[in-house]
Amino acid sequence: MVAPEGVEAQTCVMTGGGETWARAYYRNTSGAELRSVLTLMGPGGRTVELHCALPAHDEPGSCETPRSPSAGGPDGYAAVAEYAGAGPAEEAPLLLRAGSDRAPTPEASDRPEASG
Repeated sequence: MVAPEGVEAQTCVMTGGGETWARAYYRNTSGAELRSVLTLMGPGGRTVELHCALPAHDEPGSCETPRSPSAGGPDGYAAVAEYAGAGPAEEAPLLLRAGSDRAPTPEASDRPEASG
Protein backbone atom coordinates (compact mmCIF):
# COMPACT_ATOMS: atom_id res chain seq x y z
CA MET A 1 0.00 0.00 0.00
CA VAL A 2 1.13 3.54 -0.69
CA ALA A 3 0.09 6.76 1.04
CA PRO A 4 0.29 10.11 -0.78
CA GLU A 5 2.32 11.45 2.16
CA GLY A 6 5.27 9.25 1.19
CA VAL A 7 5.13 5.94 3.00
CA GLU A 8 4.84 2.52 1.35
CA ALA A 9 4.11 -0.58 3.42
CA GLN A 10 3.27 -4.27 3.33
CA THR A 11 2.29 -6.30 6.39
CA CYS A 12 2.25 -10.08 6.73
CA VAL A 13 1.93 -12.91 9.23
CA MET A 14 4.97 -15.19 9.27
CA THR A 15 5.15 -18.79 10.51
CA GLY A 16 8.01 -21.22 10.91
CA GLY A 17 9.42 -23.70 13.36
CA GLY A 18 6.17 -23.81 15.34
CA GLU A 19 6.25 -20.02 15.86
CA THR A 20 4.21 -17.11 14.53
CA TRP A 21 5.10 -13.41 14.23
CA ALA A 22 4.17 -10.30 12.26
CA ARG A 23 6.48 -8.45 9.90
CA ALA A 24 6.04 -5.07 8.23
CA TYR A 25 8.11 -3.94 5.27
CA TYR A 26 8.20 -0.19 4.68
CA ARG A 27 9.80 2.61 2.73
CA ASN A 28 9.65 6.15 4.07
CA THR A 29 9.97 8.75 1.30
CA SER A 30 8.24 11.52 3.29
CA GLY A 31 11.47 13.29 4.26
CA ALA A 32 10.51 13.16 7.95
CA GLU A 33 10.87 10.54 10.67
CA LEU A 34 7.67 8.54 11.11
CA ARG A 35 6.52 6.05 13.69
CA SER A 36 4.47 2.91 13.40
CA VAL A 37 2.67 0.41 15.56
CA LEU A 38 2.72 -3.20 14.37
CA THR A 39 0.05 -5.43 15.93
CA LEU A 40 -0.25 -9.22 15.65
CA MET A 41 -3.71 -10.53 16.55
CA GLY A 42 -4.06 -14.23 17.26
CA PRO A 43 -6.59 -16.81 18.38
CA GLY A 44 -8.37 -16.22 21.67
CA GLY A 45 -7.89 -12.45 21.56
CA ARG A 46 -4.11 -12.63 22.01
CA THR A 47 -2.26 -9.57 20.72
CA VAL A 48 1.35 -8.48 20.49
CA GLU A 49 2.16 -4.83 19.78
CA LEU A 50 5.48 -3.31 18.73
CA HIS A 51 6.39 0.36 18.22
CA CYS A 52 8.88 1.10 15.42
CA ALA A 53 10.59 4.32 14.32
CA LEU A 54 11.02 4.88 10.58
CA PRO A 55 14.09 7.00 9.78
CA ALA A 56 13.73 9.86 7.31
CA HIS A 57 15.44 8.21 4.35
CA ASP A 58 14.38 6.44 1.18
CA GLU A 59 15.81 3.01 2.06
CA PRO A 60 13.50 0.01 2.55
CA GLY A 61 13.25 -1.33 6.08
CA SER A 62 11.29 -3.76 8.21
CA CYS A 63 10.20 -4.38 11.75
CA GLU A 64 8.74 -7.49 13.30
CA THR A 65 7.10 -8.61 16.51
CA PRO A 66 8.80 -11.15 18.74
CA ARG A 67 8.15 -14.74 17.74
CA SER A 68 5.80 -16.75 19.93
CA PRO A 69 4.58 -20.35 19.89
CA SER A 70 1.85 -20.86 17.30
CA ALA A 71 -1.68 -21.48 18.54
CA GLY A 72 -3.42 -23.07 15.59
CA GLY A 73 -2.93 -22.42 11.90
CA PRO A 74 -1.89 -19.17 10.21
CA ASP A 75 -5.49 -18.42 9.20
CA GLY A 76 -6.23 -17.63 12.86
CA TYR A 77 -3.82 -14.67 12.81
CA ALA A 78 -3.88 -11.18 11.33
CA ALA A 79 -1.41 -8.30 11.40
CA VAL A 80 -1.93 -4.54 11.07
CA ALA A 81 0.65 -1.76 10.87
CA GLU A 82 -0.32 1.88 11.36
CA TYR A 83 2.01 4.69 10.26
CA ALA A 84 1.87 8.23 11.63
CA GLY A 85 3.99 11.35 11.83
CA ALA A 86 6.41 11.82 14.71
CA GLY A 87 5.39 13.81 17.76
CA PRO A 88 2.60 13.40 20.31
CA ALA A 89 0.19 10.62 19.30
CA GLU A 90 -2.88 12.86 19.68
CA GLU A 91 -1.40 15.41 17.25
CA ALA A 92 0.23 13.16 14.62
CA PRO A 93 -2.03 12.28 11.69
CA LEU A 94 -2.51 8.65 10.67
CA LEU A 95 -0.87 8.35 7.24
CA LEU A 96 -1.42 4.70 6.38
CA ARG A 97 -2.89 1.49 7.78
CA ALA A 98 -1.69 -1.74 6.14
CA GLY A 99 -3.18 -5.12 7.07
CA SER A 100 -2.32 -8.68 6.24
CA ASP A 101 -4.57 -10.88 4.14
CA ARG A 102 -6.02 -13.99 5.70
CA ALA A 103 -4.97 -17.28 4.17
CA PRO A 104 -7.49 -18.31 1.51
CA THR A 105 -9.80 -21.23 2.25
CA PRO A 106 -9.90 -23.61 -0.72
CA GLU A 107 -13.33 -24.39 -2.15
CA ALA A 108 -14.38 -28.03 -2.14
CA SER A 109 -13.91 -28.18 -5.93
CA ASP A 110 -10.32 -26.93 -5.57
CA ARG A 111 -9.24 -29.71 -3.22
CA PRO A 112 -7.33 -32.59 -4.74
CA GLU A 113 -9.19 -35.87 -4.72
CA ALA A 114 -7.63 -39.00 -3.31
CA SER A 115 -7.01 -41.71 -5.83
CA GLY A 116 -6.30 -45.29 -5.24
